[in-house]
Amino acid sequence: MFNPSEVAASAGVPAVPAQRGIGPVPGRPGVPEGSPVRWQRRLRSLVIMSDVGVVLVVTTLAVLAGWTGMYAADRAQLVCGAIAAALLIAAMPLARAWDGRILGVGSTEFRRLGRAVAGAAVVLGAVDGLPLLQLSQPRFTGSARVVKTVVDRTVAGALLLLAAPVFVAVAVAVKLDGGPVFFRQERVGTNGRTFRMVKFRSMVVDAEARLAALSDSNEAAGPLFKMTRDPRITKVGVVMRKYSLDELPQLLNVLGGSMSLVGPRPPLPAEVATYEDVARRRLLVRPGMTGLWQVSGRSDLSWEETVRLDLRYVENWSMALDLTILWKTIGAVLRSRGAY
Repeated sequence: MFNPSEVAASAGVPAVPAQRGIGPVPGRPGVPEGSPVRWQRRLRSLVIMSDVGVVLVVTTLAVLAGWTGMYAADRAQLVCGAIAAALLIAAMPLARAWDGRILGVGSTEFRRLGRAVAGAAVVLGAVDGLPLLQLSQPRFTGSARVVKTVVDRTVAGALLLLAAPVFVAVAVAVKLDGGPVFFRQERVGTNGRTFRMVKFRSMVVDAEARLAALSDSNEAAGPLFKMTRDPRITKVGVVMRKYSLDELPQLLNVLGGSMSLVGPRPPLPAEVATYEDVARRRLLVRPGMTGLWQVSGRSDLSWEETVRLDLRYVENWSMALDLTILWKTIGAVLRSRGAY
């Protein structure tokens, strides 16, 4: 049985003691007039009348807006409108829309719903092939995250062992080309923490110093710099980038925990400084060696497309999605589409 004092206690509001001298409610012995129970009943009646009124008004307007003057069509539309209104009204009590606990001030349901909506994001998904807007709150805790971390480090260690001959051969080729073997760059990881990402050096030693002179040749919009034929890339670097061999040392970042096998593209601090609030959701998970951006075109993608794909991954993250992306990465690397 509904007890308003329990609802008030759960919301941290002290129960108001019953006033003396208030007579019982007619027809309900023992329930004082003006008590919380009577107030809840009045509120519930008001809400029911307003909801039914809104449904009837909206349905009537919808029927009148589509009125054609043709008897058969108008009659069918009138019947459909009546059925729709009846279904909506019948659904409300089934969905507990008029439950006193839902309407009660400070109820547990209201607080839980408020927390869910405040921390949720509107995501466009597909249900049976149809687009559907849904509220989704990304969750990156629990056993799934532990499994992801274990899989990341286990697979990264195994790949380092298997790819050791290739690793050594590429390192020798880069060294013979002159200059250091590795290129280290500051990137932004989970929750805005920075880390040093490691790659095989695929550009000339003074590539960063030459960047300003090439700014007019930038083919990308947004904070990224892209050139189909970047003159700073070495001959060895062209081959490495074609097959993503320059990214092999990032397995060390995965082992260290600063990166994941699958995740959003690791951004530069200058990129993060331009992020809007929505784009910052990319930083909720560890950046990855590969991701939706990698299997969807890589450098051929615009800045907006890259951000949109990363956000889609963050909102829909799962181990099944990670495995799918890893499988598609093999084909993307072999085809070399968008790699330059």
